[in-house]
Amino acid sequence: METIFVKEYEQARKWYIIDAAGKPLGRVAAKAAYIARGKNKPSFTKNQLMGDFVVIINAEKALVTGGKEQKKIYYHHTGFVGGLRAHTYEKLLAKHPSKPMELAVAGMLPNGRLGRKMMDCVKIYAGAGHPHVAQNPQPVEL
Repeated sequence: METIFVKEYEQARKWYIIDAAGKPLGRVAAKAAYIARGKNKPSFTKNQLMGDFVVIINAEKALVTGGKEQKKIYYHHTGFVGGLRAHTYEKLLAKHPSKPMELAVAGMLPNGRLGRKMMDCVKIYAGAGHPHVAQNPQPVEL
């Protein structure tokens, strides 16, 4: 039996939409990463960009439990000496409503060039509107 090897440009790529309103942040992010990576396809190859496009709407309405609004801390470094900055989930959501979802999905994808390409296939919007209606995205149930 021969291994099936599909070239990236021959792969048919679909569009999916996930409504994050009232759903746990981690479950939405895990499903989006699963589809963006291409693990839902029989032609999955770990070293190729085989995934589909994912549109996440209502990212600001995703749920976190256990008091994580105040307890969960996101860190980033400015690049300068003593430049470590920390923000709680609550403050990050107020300043950039789609950023926590973006960080959650990016953390579930591979690091490096391929992971950054996969992240380009994930479109995250804080509200219910999105400009990808023409692609006719299929809804995903969690």
